[in-house]
This record gives sequence, C-alpha cells and structure tokens, in this order.
Amino acid sequence: MKLSDIVKELSLEIKTYKDGLQNNVTGAYVSDLLSDVMANSKEGNIWITLQTHMNIVAVASLKGIKGIVIVSNRQIPEETLKKAEDEKITITTTSMPAFEIAGKIYLLLK
Repeated sequence: MKLSDIVKELSLEIKTYKDGLQNNVTGAYVSDLLSDVMANSKEGNIWITLQTHMNIVAVASLKGIKGIVIVSNRQIPEETLKKAEDEKITITTTSMPAFEIAGKIYLLLK
C-alpha cells in the first residue's frame, strides 16, 4: 500500500517530504525506543512513535523506514523537520494515541 493511501485514509497531517508519499509501505512498527526500532523494524515499515527529536530521522534513514507517524499531537522541533526533509523522510502527525493508529494501520495493511 502506498504511504499516500494511509495518509488519506487516516487523515494524517504531512509535515515533511511529500515526495515520499509514493513509497510502498509493507508493514508497521510501534516503539519509542530507538535501539528497539534499530534492532527490530523492517525496511519498508512505517514507524509509529511519540518521539520527536532529530535521532528519529537518523534511525528511519538507517533502517529504510518509509514514514514516521508522530502520535498524540506532539509538537515536532524545527530542526527535526529540517533534518527529515534533508534525509527524504516523510513525517506525519495525528491526534490519535499509538495504540489506536497502530490498529487502524494494521487493518489497512491486512
């Protein structure tokens, strides 16, 4: 499924790198622990987290993550947004908590 379809279906707000919306998403990973994401996420995943610091961009880039969903209306620092744009990582936001958005993404990808 294309990232653009997930964004549209779940009314996610796009914060960075709109060109990445054409990426194919093959699964999702939910974690707020960067080392866990580095060890266990898969290339092609969309990552659901409440973390907003710059290191999320580095982890996403390293692992081939196709998009990051920041949950619970967290505010994203400007330096994180700039880094994501530079690294071509799509960041989206939602007011939903991680549990809810994960369930909805699961149903879409099922």
